[in-house]
Amino acid sequence: MGDSPQLGGLMLNKIMVLVVEDDEDIATLLIQSLKQAGLEVLHAANCAQARRYVEQFQFALVTLDLSLPDGDGLDLCRLVKEIAPEIAILMVSARHSETDRVVGLELGADDYMIKPFSVREFQARVRSLLRRVQLLADARSHPPSELLQFGALVIDKPQHRVTLKGATLDLTATEFDLLEFLVQQPRRVFSRSQLLSSVWGYQHSGYEHTVNSHINRLRSKIEKNPNQPKIVETVWGVGYRFNPESVL
Repeated sequence: MGDSPQLGGLMLNKIMVLVVEDDEDIATLLIQSLKQAGLEVLHAANCAQARRYVEQFQFALVTLDLSLPDGDGLDLCRLVKEIAPEIAILMVSARHSETDRVVGLELGADDYMIKPFSVREFQARVRSLLRRVQLLADARSHPPSELLQFGALVIDKPQHRVTLKGATLDLTATEFDLLEFLVQQPRRVFSRSQLLSSVWGYQHSGYEHTVNSHINRLRSKIEKNPNQPKIVETVWGVGYRFNPESVL
């Protein structure tokens, strides 16, 4: 038997991706790029079809256009996360305003690409997202053996599980990776570009807002008052840091 298909070194095994796109040319480009990497791909041209597929199949990743003939992709993003929160979502849209990107990320998208884009950049984004999804799936199949603990905050790395004061936090794979990275080096301040490079695995000028949105989502789940964060602090003009004293 031949080697397992790979996407830039990532080993793949029957990973399914749903492409939600009504433009036939763009859909064909995305589907071909994903299939060449050995991924199984389904295509939905509208919200209704996408919802049926999400309810019927187990996807690792959804690439999601925002302008669809029967609804807004933002509403579909929210719905997908309600049905299967573990699915990674990569928004692919011609909407280029910062507001559109921030809203998409705040609703649960893991990443956001603006049309037009290069196939290489698309593959880089897919590779980064699938790596986190695969790590999360692998972690769930192993018993807990390694913990990071600061007072009431406990991060179970093998299980990808976070508890605060005994309560389990419902974090996405990206939010978990972001928190784990900050906790690994408490009190150290990281800029948005450093976090983008270290957690997301790529560096593209103009995409630092991705970090802001995920920090906000993480704070909404971990902070007592997200408007006055104590655990994940902002160092104005510099970046973000984890404050271990806030959870002791």
